[in-house]
Amino acid sequence: MLYALQQAFNGVTVGCSYALLAMGFTLIMGVVNQINLAHGEILMIGAFCATIAFLLLEMLGVESLALVLIIALAASIVSTAAYGLTLHRLVFRPLTYRHGFAPLIATIGVAIFLQEFVRLVQTSGNLWIQPLIRGGFEFTGEGSFSAFLSYAQIAIILLTAVILGFHWLLVARTKFGRAQRAAAQDPRMAALLGLDVRRTVAVTFAIAGALAAVAGFAITVRYGVVNFYMGFLLGLKAFTAAVLGGIGSLAGAAIGGMALGLIETAWSAYFPLEYRDVMTFGILIAVLVLLPDGLLGKPVPEQITGVGAARR
Repeated sequence: MLYALQQAFNGVTVGCSYALLAMGFTLIMGVVNQINLAHGEILMIGAFCATIAFLLLEMLGVESLALVLIIALAASIVSTAAYGLTLHRLVFRPLTYRHGFAPLIATIGVAIFLQEFVRLVQTSGNLWIQPLIRGGFEFTGEGSFSAFLSYAQIAIILLTAVILGFHWLLVARTKFGRAQRAAAQDPRMAALLGLDVRRTVAVTFAIAGALAAVAGFAITVRYGVVNFYMGFLLGLKAFTAAVLGGIGSLAGAAIGGMALGLIETAWSAYFPLEYRDVMTFGILIAVLVLLPDGLLGKPVPEQITGVGAARR
């Protein structure tokens, strides 16, 4: 029983990162109707920025843990939001009128570019930091095994809950959220009614980048290691979570991320570890075949975009 409880703790923690990243996929898919396969690399950039901030603050002798965490998180969010805006301006806006796979292929190129850029700047090895948040709660039973919930895991879960709650309020209860939904549903009509669609989409890309930063920050705090290729597989798994929950649903992305984290951790605990990724992407195939719209997604009729469509 305690072993299963420990895997539940681990699965929820992993699921937090997947959920945050999957929401970024869903936001970008909603406003430009394209998949951003470079989103995992934005997480990697955020993780590196957080790690470098930790190391610099340690060199400067900053001892306040709360201040260190806040500065590192802020640095990560600012950097990835800037990357998100740059990606929108240089890649997605010029390809607004391009049909087919041009935007998708472009994001693959961006992903490879970011990987190689970080590899050349930071070398190909792992970058490690010492554990920042130590201690936790230990749950013991009759046997020799005990479950441990670390303070780092608690912090990650609480941070994710706050971010998800804040983002739900932003989308559901604010003027910008209404503008975002309007731009996603019918950008041409939204532009005719006076909405600055271009600005709304750009801010959405920045928000998606910030969500990736929080996911990268959580991974850095939990595991203390980053490398230049970490974003590729994490991005694919987060995309799997978004598809599992419903690519057009923010709540579905969060649920899909948590579900994938729990499933992946349970498989690692009870079944051969080397087949974990086979199972993960097997789920993606099964969902696409059996539930193309995911758990909470809704079928969306295809819109035919004409010459007068709003430029996103």
